[in-house]
Amino acid sequence: MLKKVKVTLLDIEEGRPEITLTEADAEELGLHVKDRVRLKSDGKIAVGIVNIASKDLEPGTVLVSHEISELCRLESGQTVELAPARKPSSVAFIKKKMDKETLSKDEFLAIVKDVLENRLSETEIAAFIAALYINEMTMDETEALTRTLAETGEIINFEKRGIFDKHSIGGVPGNKVTLLIVPIVAAAGLTIPKTSSRAITSASGTADTMEVLAPVTFNAEKIVEIVNHVNGIICWGGGVNLAPADDLFIKVEHPLALDPHNLALCSVMAKKIATGTKFLVIDLPMGNGTKIKNIDEAEKYAIDFIELGKRIGIKTECLVTYGDKPVGRAVGPVLEAQEALRALEGEGPSSLIEKSTGIAGVLLEAGGIARKGEGKKKALKLLKSGAALKKMKEIIAAQGGDPNVTSNDLKPGRYKAQIKAESDGYIVGVHNKAVVDIARAAGAPRDKGAGLLLLKSKGYSVHAGDILFEVYSDSKYKLDEAVKLARQHSPIAIEGMLIERIPSYSVLETSKE
Repeated sequence: MLKKVKVTLLDIEEGRPEITLTEADAEELGLHVKDRVRLKSDGKIAVGIVNIASKDLEPGTVLVSHEISELCRLESGQTVELAPARKPSSVAFIKKKMDKETLSKDEFLAIVKDVLENRLSETEIAAFIAALYINEMTMDETEALTRTLAETGEIINFEKRGIFDKHSIGGVPGNKVTLLIVPIVAAAGLTIPKTSSRAITSASGTADTMEVLAPVTFNAEKIVEIVNHVNGIICWGGGVNLAPADDLFIKVEHPLALDPHNLALCSVMAKKIATGTKFLVIDLPMGNGTKIKNIDEAEKYAIDFIELGKRIGIKTECLVTYGDKPVGRAVGPVLEAQEALRALEGEGPSSLIEKSTGIAGVLLEAGGIARKGEGKKKALKLLKSGAALKKMKEIIAAQGGDPNVTSNDLKPGRYKAQIKAESDGYIVGVHNKAVVDIARAAGAPRDKGAGLLLLKSKGYSVHAGDILFEVYSDSKYKLDEAVKLARQHSPIAIEGMLIERIPSYSVLETSKE
């Protein structure tokens, strides 16, 4: 059935090809919400996802998304033809996975292509992610999807045999270790092109922190040029088209709070295929507030990452790291960049230096720079000697930043509040989520100077009135909101040495008996 209608253009880029009809027109064509409709104009054809307007749209008129109008070169008021269209074949494959069946590489390819070409609605993509969450993939499926994600995006060829990399599955605030690991490893002569993410739920992604020091958005050619020149880079992965379908999956995953185990493996390893990685260290932070709650979960991730690595030709080693509290003291882009520079300059908190040199040491051993068991010592030497700082300056310069910047040059937000202890006691815990929530309330990561600086940590003895942490913001309003949140949900738990009385007797009550 064909129907002629006039188009009204929506001057908004929604990211999906959508066509909105009146209820009467949809009924005439036999269409429902999220069905497909084919639009034809002057020989050009586009398929859109159906929306239905309940009011404010005249019969015989449709609203057309920016994606459709660009594809068919439409103008408002133009007459076009509409007809029902079939759903993509990939919808059947999604249903197949929901029914606990195994998918082939060709079936994954059909799903990924339809995601990239905007043929699937967010509901259908969400159904696919939910199916992977409920019905885990086999390792054959995981390999197939990993390769598909990589092959449908850009592949960067560094023309070097040994590409080294590290990746953290996240969950720990202040994890700015990449800003130490990359210059340490590059200073040793190994090649480490680190493409990193921006913050989604954290207070600062690695790319957000590095952007304080230098630009982080480059195309593939520029990344190759920088890496060939200085052995390393710390850039934003979104600047290149690496496994682009994965980024679309993440957009849908986030509001659903779903993170399917095997899809997480695919997400990481597809991008490592795309950068030609040959040896990879996976950081698995474990503890309260992280993705990994116990050693059993950590071991499952490790076993699966290593197995997938073998299948796709990437030697993989996993490190279970302490994740009960932030790495270092700083959380937020400027504060984290400042703390990382301080560590490179010869100062910095022990937790940051310990974790950074530990991970870098594994990479140095894998690259033949240090003997087995001596990598951390070598990494620490490169850090303490100033070699890593020199290399970081080279990387900053190559990325277009100021190589002469020092930690003292970096200033956090101009508004500051100090949060003090209300009682005497010992700090028994630092809650990661609360730390992140407060830093984000202050404006991080969008406002680079916003964040939180911990002055006391787990195990410290404190007295009422001691400063526990400082909150920074570039907005007085946001600072007030962050302080209010900090007082409602303190990220620092303080208790006395006496936790509980078992049983609890009253002398007076006993004497009455």
